[in-house]
Amino acid sequence: MPADDLHQRLETANQQHLLKWWDELTQEEQTTFREQLESVDFDLLGRLLEKGSDTTGESLAQKAERAVPPKNLVRLVELEVNSDLASTAEEKGRELLASGKVGVVLVAGGQGTRLGFDQPKGMYPIGPVTDRTLFQIMFEQVLARSQKGGVKIPYLIMTSDATDAETREYLKSQNYFGLDEQDVLFFKQGTMPAVDDQAGKLLLAEKGLLSVTPDGHGGILGALAKANLFSELESRGIEYLYYHQVDNPTAIIADPVFLGLHVLRESEMSTKVIAKVNASEKTGVVVDIDGETQIIEYSDMPTAVAEKVDEAGSLLHWAGSTAIHVFDVPFLKRIAESADGLPFHTAHKKVPYLNEQGETVCPDEPNAYKFERFIFDALPMAKNALVMEADRTKEFNPVKNAEGNDSPATCKSALTRIATDWLTQAGAEVESGTTIEISPLFAVEPADLNGKVEPGMKYAGEVILK
Repeated sequence: MPADDLHQRLETANQQHLLKWWDELTQEEQTTFREQLESVDFDLLGRLLEKGSDTTGESLAQKAERAVPPKNLVRLVELEVNSDLASTAEEKGRELLASGKVGVVLVAGGQGTRLGFDQPKGMYPIGPVTDRTLFQIMFEQVLARSQKGGVKIPYLIMTSDATDAETREYLKSQNYFGLDEQDVLFFKQGTMPAVDDQAGKLLLAEKGLLSVTPDGHGGILGALAKANLFSELESRGIEYLYYHQVDNPTAIIADPVFLGLHVLRESEMSTKVIAKVNASEKTGVVVDIDGETQIIEYSDMPTAVAEKVDEAGSLLHWAGSTAIHVFDVPFLKRIAESADGLPFHTAHKKVPYLNEQGETVCPDEPNAYKFERFIFDALPMAKNALVMEADRTKEFNPVKNAEGNDSPATCKSALTRIATDWLTQAGAEVESGTTIEISPLFAVEPADLNGKVEPGMKYAGEVILK
């Protein structure tokens, strides 16, 4: 048996079953298991389980009944009609980028399992003509922005246990697609133990290994702190973080207009939204509740609320989340250091586990609770939280499913459509059916084609501009 202190701690937490196979483990396995057990906050788990069983408080669905459209909002039409607003914001954003005060953070903890791809999702080939990966498109965007501003932009990459080693190895083998190695800062998302839904027992994945799951994208705050990256950002003079996810290659990374609006509105956190296709689209919705801007997950939004329309007959709760944000770094640090931090959400899921006979069981029904945090829960904590609408056709074309909507096919089509639009704006002629791919290093925005593409130039077949 392990030393008395660990045994006593597990006994106090009523989790002594975890040591059933301790004597069968090698010394190395015991050391690893001990470290894992000692990292568990049993008091926190107890509070989460107690909170989950408390049905006296107001549910998210009940809160959603009071939702109204966000007040501090910049609609797409405002930016299109009010050229002064757009140009002022863009100018401010470019100043910010040139000042070296902006860093970018990429959430890249997911595997490509739903795409039939057994590697980190960022390694998925998505170029319409080439095999350019999601990672390459994003790294080249950051490099292009860096070159435009004449500064180094640190790129923070949040991996997970599942993707960390392979992601690091892949990006190193590609020389970080042109970024300096010291400007690519890796950090790993945390985990939370899975807990049996009957007796509150922690589950084992193996005889010397807890069953754990990622602690959600909201775990980014604890992960940044654990990796000492708040101090690193401070030493580099980084005051703002531009946040995006690995599955959306059409996201405009370090968008000057978005950055500029964030600063001009003196916001601590800003978020981009797109108009939902319909009420049932599975995306979080940005709303105001009791004067606070927040995001409600689609699963927590009652159908009757989701389907509400305004006086013009348009969807009332139209603002779908893109998971693209800008943060003030001191704001994130303040939350990370606070006693409460971001709240945990509980999900009832099917979790494989080791039974009392030492056999792996794959349940047919949900059997355990998972706990995770969401970064968007920082919105109501932010001063002057800002919501900016983006054009979904240009900025929100994620790769989530193997087929159908939000698939590689729809994403590649969007990349070609966007490239075609840019070339057409530059005066080129693009034959119908042409497949086009533009590297961000050739052009990261339409204006970059000036002087590179002459009016009247013709494009057909498969075109790659790099």
